Amino acid sequence: MTESGSTPGSASTKGTLTHPRLGHLPALDGMRALAAFTVLTFHVAIETGAGLRPGFLSTLPTRGDVGVPIFFVLSGLLLYRPFAAAALLGEPAPGIGGYLRKRALRILPAYWTVAAVAMILWAGERLDDLGSWLQILTLTHVYDPEPWWTGTGPKGLAQMWSLSVEIAFYLSLPLIARGLHAFARRKGAADLDVVARRLLIGLAFLGAISFAWTVLSFYPVYRPVLNVWLPRSLVYFAAGMALAVVSVWAGRQGYGRRLAEAVTASWGTCWAIAALAYLIAVTPITGPRFFGTDRLWTGLFELILYTVVAVALVAPLATAAGPPTPAHSLLGNRVVRYLGKISYGVFLWQFIVLYLWFEALDRQTWNGDMPVDLIAVAGLSTLLAAATYHLVEVPFMRLRPSASRSRA
Repeated sequence: MTESGSTPGSASTKGTLTHPRLGHLPALDGMRALAAFTVLTFHVAIETGAGLRPGFLSTLPTRGDVGVPIFFVLSGLLLYRPFAAAALLGEPAPGIGGYLRKRALRILPAYWTVAAVAMILWAGERLDDLGSWLQILTLTHVYDPEPWWTGTGPKGLAQMWSLSVEIAFYLSLPLIARGLHAFARRKGAADLDVVARRLLIGLAFLGAISFAWTVLSFYPVYRPVLNVWLPRSLVYFAAGMALAVVSVWAGRQGYGRRLAEAVTASWGTCWAIAALAYLIAVTPITGPRFFGTDRLWTGLFELILYTVVAVALVAPLATAAGPPTPAHSLLGNRVVRYLGKISYGVFLWQFIVLYLWFEALDRQTWNGDMPVDLIAVAGLSTLLAAATYHLVEVPFMRLRPSASRSRA
C-alpha cells in the first residue's frame, strides 16, 4: 500500500528494449490516493451505518474495500517490475538484502507509530503483555487462532490485516520471482516475446491459487480467517505483476508495445468496465453488505469482480506507452499526487481518527452522520498522514542507500 509509480523508458531504436530503471509515473500516486480514500469512505459507511440503509445510493460505498485490491495490484506492478526486467533482459535480479531493507524502512516505522497509539488507547490489560505487542508489531496477529480481539484486529487496527498480507507478499516475492524466472527462461529461452508470454502464463497459475484457496476456505467448514491470508489475495498481486511484465515488454517496438499503447489509449473504456464491475459488485452477488462473503459463490464472484475493477483502473496508467491521456492529467496533478504520497498514513490513521471522533461526540457505532463524519475523518486523517509522512516516513526513507533513494 505504499508503492509509488514508475515507468520504463521508451525504446530509442526499433527492436531494442531500454532498461526500465524506473522513472516516476505520477498518475500511479494519484491512483493510490483514490484507493486510500475509497477504503476510508467504506469504513466510515460501516461505522455510521449509512451503508445499511435502504436504497441504491446507500449501497454504493458498500464495496469500497475494493481499494485494497487496487493497492495490491499496484504493489505487484511496482515491486515485481525490476524482477520482470531481469527475466526479460537476462540481467541480474535485484539484491534481496537491499530490497527487504527498503521495504522494512518504508513500512514499519510509520506502522509502529500508529500501532503504539492504538494499543495505548484501547489495549487495556494487554499493555503489559509482551506477546500481544510482538504480535501487533510484527503484523502476525492475523495468524492467531484464538485472538484477544473481535473482528480482523484490535480496536483501531482492524484494517491492518491487509498490511499483513502486503508483508507476506514482500517476503514471498523474491522466491516467486525466481520461480517465474526459471520457468520463463527454461531450455535457454532468450526471445523476449517468448519469455514475456511464459511469465504471463506463470502468473495466471499464480493467480489461480486464490480461487483454489477460496474453495478450500469453505470445505469442509467455512474458515473466514483464511480470507485475510496471502493466498486469498494472490490474484491481485499476480495481476499487478502481469502489468509489470507488459510495462517492460512495451519498451520494445513490437507486440508488447502495441498492446500497452492500445490499453493506454483505451483508458475510458477500461474505467467504464471498472465502474460496471463495481456496480455489479454492490449487488448481493458478492454477499451481504459489510459482512463478507457468506457462501463459496459470493467469494468467487468477489474475487473476479474486484480483480476486474483494480486491473481496469490501473492498467491504462501502468506504462509510458503512447501519449498522456486525461486519466494521467486527472490523477497526476500536484494535489492528487501529494495525497498519494501521504496515502499510507491515511490508511494507517483512519480507524483511530474515526473512533476518537465518535468518542468526542459521544456517538455509538451505526448511529452517525455520514457526510459530516466522512469530511471530519478524511480531513483529520489527512492531517495526521501528512505529519507522519514528513516526520516519520521521509526520515527513515533517507536511511536507504543513495542510489535507490527514490521512493518505492
